[in-house]
Amino acid sequence: MGIREDTAQATVEAALLLPTFLTLLLLALQPLCMLYTRSVMETAASETARLMVTTDDEAMESCEAFALRRLAAVPDLSIFYAGGSLAWDIELVRAEDEEGTVTVAITGAVTPLPVLGAFAGVLGATNGQGDVEMRVEVSYAGRPSWLEGSYETWVRRWN
Repeated sequence: MGIREDTAQATVEAALLLPTFLTLLLLALQPLCMLYTRSVMETAASETARLMVTTDDEAMESCEAFALRRLAAVPDLSIFYAGGSLAWDIELVRAEDEEGTVTVAITGAVTPLPVLGAFAGVLGATNGQGDVEMRVEVSYAGRPSWLEGSYETWVRRWN
């Protein structure tokens, strides 16, 4: 009789604790997925901005394609990113002159898990589809502020 009672007690405890544990695990998993997605977005925006500083005006389409290739590191799962690989919104703002600032902004959406989705909905952080929008913006100066003289001055100095 003792073994059956212990087994029954363990079964009841597992039935009570297992759903709680799985819920806590899911609550911890979603923020990790969102942090990973944001990290990839920031890296893609940063690398694209650096590329824009060094390329000419005709290469804007290739800069956007470059950003999309970098964003392919995000798994095509709704808890990482909702909408598929072509649903990223990438904004490229070119500098007006060589010394100006370039800006890359990437916007995406994540489908929250039901528990987090309820909290996000109450806080007003969701869009019309119930997804949480994430936005990353990176700006780079075409010419550092500490760099004195023009390009021609540097060429003459080193020749």
